[in-house]
Amino acid sequence: MVHNRWRRIAVDRPIVAPIVVLWSIVVTSLCGGCRPADVSPGRESNATSPTVGDDSPSRQVLRLAVTTSTRDSGLLDALLPVFERQANARVDVIAAGTGKALKLGSSGDVDIVLVHARAAEDEFMAAGHGVRREDVMYNTFEIVGPSSDPAGVARLTPQEALQRIADTGHRFVSRGDESGTHQRELQLWRAGGSRPAWDSYLESGQGMGPTLIMADQMQAYLLTDRGTYLAMRDKIDLVPLVAQTDDLKNPYGVLVVNPDGSPGINERLAQRLADFFIAPATQAMIGRFQVAGEPLFYPAHPISAVAVGDDR
Repeated sequence: MVHNRWRRIAVDRPIVAPIVVLWSIVVTSLCGGCRPADVSPGRESNATSPTVGDDSPSRQVLRLAVTTSTRDSGLLDALLPVFERQANARVDVIAAGTGKALKLGSSGDVDIVLVHARAAEDEFMAAGHGVRREDVMYNTFEIVGPSSDPAGVARLTPQEALQRIADTGHRFVSRGDESGTHQRELQLWRAGGSRPAWDSYLESGQGMGPTLIMADQMQAYLLTDRGTYLAMRDKIDLVPLVAQTDDLKNPYGVLVVNPDGSPGINERLAQRLADFFIAPATQAMIGRFQVAGEPLFYPAHPISAVAVGDDR
């Protein structure tokens, strides 16, 4: 359930091994509606934000960096038009992994970021790159694989499952792109000791949607956020296999970029978008957003009865 409401803005793609490049070509032909990992649904490729305090009647532009999992879920197609009407603004969205999104923020190339790697977010704030961070929503990660479960990981803990996959030599596809999902995978490997080396461990260098398609075609295991999995469930045969634990909780945060040293940052409009994300009406919209009758995300803030149904 991915929409094509916006024109696209490209960001750099990491270099990947030849075998993964070959699979990327295959995935491109099979992925259908999912967007490539290195493009955003932004509407203009050369737009820049007006300076802070611009009170002109012209429509302002806000640059928002988000994770590919957020983009692939379709949630922004439901939320951002409401904000754009309210703020008389246009939001240009750049989709990348969390690591790339935070780098765009620290270099002043975007005004605000929406990501899901709390340790990296805390480092971003401690380094003075952001002036505000707010919890927005959460979902969970899933370790998915073939329904036949050749490695026998069903009902194991995440750490046990990863170790079993490595020990049995089955294919595992990692994003390998410093995204929030990749960072959580690395945390799970560290929690279990370290990641063993085996030939069937592959890095896609792609966003979550294309990586799911690649793993499905290879009948491999991988770690994915549940939102993207649900959004793409009809395109793949992989299924969740591993028991849910606190290690698989996946919170998302919004960070307003520090305008110091970056005069092009539109802090005022970024603050307004942060307020919008955590407002009761928006939180209610997040809670109602579903695919095939299942919610993709859960709001991080309490929802009042008045907010329910109010998405004007």
